[in-house]
Amino acid sequence: MAKILAVTNQKGGVGKTTTSVNLAASLEAVKRRVLLIDLDPQGNATMGSGVDKGQLEHTVYQVLLGSASVVDVRVSSPSGKYDLLPANRELAGAEIELIDLPGRETRLREALREVEREYDFILIDCPPALNLLTLNGLCAAEAVVIPMQCEYYALEGLSDLVNTIKKVRAHFNSKLEIEGLLRTMFDPRNILAQQVSDQLQQYFGDRVYRTVIPRNVRLAEAPSFGIPALYHDRLSKGTQAYLALAREIVTRYFPESAMPDQQYQQTLEA
Repeated sequence: MAKILAVTNQKGGVGKTTTSVNLAASLEAVKRRVLLIDLDPQGNATMGSGVDKGQLEHTVYQVLLGSASVVDVRVSSPSGKYDLLPANRELAGAEIELIDLPGRETRLREALREVEREYDFILIDCPPALNLLTLNGLCAAEAVVIPMQCEYYALEGLSDLVNTIKKVRAHFNSKLEIEGLLRTMFDPRNILAQQVSDQLQQYFGDRVYRTVIPRNVRLAEAPSFGIPALYHDRLSKGTQAYLALAREIVTRYFPESAMPDQQYQQTLEA
């Protein structure tokens, strides 16, 4: 049964899509079956996976409206090697059309029942807003991955997001938990970043991932080529960080099958 993780933050520009794409590719690289769902009308995760959003006949939009199944719509990412449920601007219309449909908050969850046994991980790239699309992602997931920059305003946004998760858990999805907080675009020379990082660890404890994603040029370049950073520059610090994050997450969920250090290092160097 797949572990379904929503990658979300109501604040934009925190590395949410970068995390979704690179974590999906890294989980696949450590031998996990992965489905990435692009739930953002901008379709950035779709383009970053090497799929042209302008050429799509069917997207997650049809899945949410019930006119197509996940099996019908999913495609294979040519560059990331994982499966993808793509999106484009058409998805923006779902906001209005979902309002009058029965079970509008849980339509993604119901659609995923058909395929959840085919994967080890299903990652949901949510839009940077609290709307019906994000709500569908949170209702479908069992846990939330929160990418965030270590800056002052990020803490205020995090407080709002934690309250949102509590409300979703109370009304729609009693199993929803915070899987982990991921520090992104981290610069260790920045004193404020260090202070915010310390506060996060003090308050959230082991829910803060040990892995830290550095500010890295290769991570920023990769989307323009339509490939995850893993296949753009395997040895870059950003790529190595996401591979480490994948291993950390796999170890949490599948401790009995986590790669030994030597095998893991061979994967990094392959």
